[in-house]
Amino acid sequence: MSGSHSYDVIVVGAGSMGMSAGYHLAARGLKTLLVDAFDPPHTGGSHHGEPRLIRHVYHGGPHYVRLALRADALWRELEERTGERLLERSGVLNVSDRDVYAYDGRFADADSEGIRYESLDASEIMRRWPGWKVPAHYRGLFEPDAGYLYSERCVAAYRREALAAGAELLTDTAVLGIEARKGSLTVKTNRGEYAAGQALITAGAWFKSLEPSVTLPIRAVRKVVGWFEADERLYGAGHLPGFTFGGPAGGYYGFPSIGGAGVKIGRHDGGRPWQPGERFESFGAYPEDEADLRAALREFLPGAEGRLIHGAACKYELSPDEQFLIDAHPELPGVLLAGGFSDNGFKFASAIGEALAEWTASGVPPQDLLPFSFSRFSSATAVSTP
Repeated sequence: MSGSHSYDVIVVGAGSMGMSAGYHLAARGLKTLLVDAFDPPHTGGSHHGEPRLIRHVYHGGPHYVRLALRADALWRELEERTGERLLERSGVLNVSDRDVYAYDGRFADADSEGIRYESLDASEIMRRWPGWKVPAHYRGLFEPDAGYLYSERCVAAYRREALAAGAELLTDTAVLGIEARKGSLTVKTNRGEYAAGQALITAGAWFKSLEPSVTLPIRAVRKVVGWFEADERLYGAGHLPGFTFGGPAGGYYGFPSIGGAGVKIGRHDGGRPWQPGERFESFGAYPEDEADLRAALREFLPGAEGRLIHGAACKYELSPDEQFLIDAHPELPGVLLAGGFSDNGFKFASAIGEALAEWTASGVPPQDLLPFSFSRFSSATAVSTP
């Protein structure tokens, strides 16, 4: 396509998935425009408040395991290209009530891919990491090669790489709609209109702001995380791995105290509904913001239940089954939709960005993205064009 406002591909939403895809598209030689309502990395989505866990013994099926391993390789490549530390191999310890979360299926997938892991009982967990308090009937799964990613650094690194590869970035730009016009796509923004042969929509919790051009069953949720003062000898980086734990009261995840910042903890489930246009409350607006996290620490990591150092709120984007949604727009040719990544998506951003770029360039969906298609639902997602 010709003209300063014409591109091969426009990426709407340049957060973790979009920025990764933007780099991989530009690296393939495609003229790429990234459009974001903020200035990534930013606090308007779900990638802020470092870090994020990266695991390999994953639930959900072998496609998740393959994506996790590919993502890990791509994060390492990004580190090598940029010379920046993005990934810490802290190990990740998963602890769960045997009656609520089972690991058996994960072991088979891990064995097939040659992933190292250890199955631990409660006493062994507390012996190796004395800061833990684990009920006798709980079970542990430890991955020594897992760890955590510095999420904001990762987005910033992909931003630099995308621009160096020739991509253009429009920040603080709201997308108002997408139309098919005269054989191409037109993306309407508050700063003008832009044309492209193809588009990739990775709008996160802001998908609803694109209606009626795009309507996905994405549920946006306000989630909180907190950093708590802790005994550095037990809970500091180098002593405590990244972790998850779950039981009847819910599922949680967290990180050691990095540089004295405090133990970070968040909750997988729960949260308050939110949608674009509504007021977004900061951490501490509700009593349960701190109280729920503190209660979980008191039960499992009692020495980490110190003073609240910092709290943050972010926007989750969840699909109906809380799995990813990745598919072609059923009515707008050349448009790919990718959403529902919160709760477990960030670690996959490097691999999913690569896969989305491959799909865009070739027109053929990569095999490991097929389980995320809309066809898994009994009724298709409601998508309409203006």
